[in-house]
Amino acid sequence: MYEAYYGFREKPFTILPDPDLIYWGNMHRMAYTMLEFGVTNNAGFTVITGGIGCGKTTLLRHLLKKLSPNVTMGLISNSPQGRHELLQWILMSFNQPFDGDYPTLFKRLQEFLYRQYTGRRRAILIIDEAQNLGLDALEHLRMLSNINADKHQILHLIIVGQPQLRDLLLNPQLHQFAQRISSDFHLQPLSPSEVANYIAFRVTEAGSDRIMFTLDAAAKIAEASGGVPRTINILCDTALVYGYANGIDVISGDIVEDVIADKQQFSILPLHKPSKIAKYR
Repeated sequence: MYEAYYGFREKPFTILPDPDLIYWGNMHRMAYTMLEFGVTNNAGFTVITGGIGCGKTTLLRHLLKKLSPNVTMGLISNSPQGRHELLQWILMSFNQPFDGDYPTLFKRLQEFLYRQYTGRRRAILIIDEAQNLGLDALEHLRMLSNINADKHQILHLIIVGQPQLRDLLLNPQLHQFAQRISSDFHLQPLSPSEVANYIAFRVTEAGSDRIMFTLDAAAKIAEASGGVPRTINILCDTALVYGYANGIDVISGDIVEDVIADKQQFSILPLHKPSKIAKYR
């Protein structure tokens, strides 16, 4: 809609995870380093947590692009409950048959993992949105991590979820699970100073070579979004629509205040309440 007006090759601010548009702030760099560490060192469990919209899935997509060809990867993005359903989803994620009773499924997974190991392939299972797993499912993951070949861990698990996952893993029933975590990180929102750099990075990557948002606009977006990248994207995208509709070339703090005021009145988007809202029209 506004891409040609502002000289973009593509929309700079979308809510879809895009591994090609990662802003490597301190938090995201550290989180990805812990992911890489877990994969490189074949750690038993890697756990990444963070709030909604902070970029966890985007980091996962980037990791998937970088995985070695000798890695067999399974990805689960829903919330299987109980050990039988969990085992079915694990086999499905590895493109294996998933019918049968529990002993049959367990033997099938075990044989699959041994085949990967003897074929010099590594098996990595990623579970996204893991905060929705029950205690039984998480404990069963720990049991599955006991499938070893001699001294080698032949199934590496990456568990990703919202902050509730951290609380869940502190449950005394999961004490043994927590002891298996070799690499973990809690991804936090961008700092106010990083938000302006994040916005400038996205604008540049989308093809523009000029300043698109004033520092005042970036500061107001930082305040309203709380530094959450997804919310930043929504506010910036809407601000560009407002700017385009009014023939404005540079997004000012007044335009952003207008966007925030309208979002607070008409939208269900959760925002931090700015200290001042003034209409620019």
